[in-house]
Amino acid sequence: MNKKSKKAIKLDEEEIEIQNAYEKGTIKTRAPSKSLIEAAKATIKKNKNINIRITENDLSSIKMKAAREGLPYQTLIGSLLHKYASGYLKEAG
Repeated sequence: MNKKSKKAIKLDEEEIEIQNAYEKGTIKTRAPSKSLIEAAKATIKKNKNINIRITENDLSSIKMKAAREGLPYQTLIGSLLHKYASGYLKEAG
């Protein structure tokens, strides 16, 4: 990256401490936890194809929202299903 393309980044106190430790070579690493390893393995599992029936209006709405986000609509649907299944997306009410 040349000097012209570098942007000045303002670091907070913690980020400065991390940067200093990195530059001094004093950052200590540790082995990833068992839960982190399991989460990583889960992300590389093969996806499954499914067929669902939804109304044309719902599909049109999903496609419009996906287009606004710059995503394929299937990716948006998969993301929503994943969030719901993981407990990050809850039913309203």
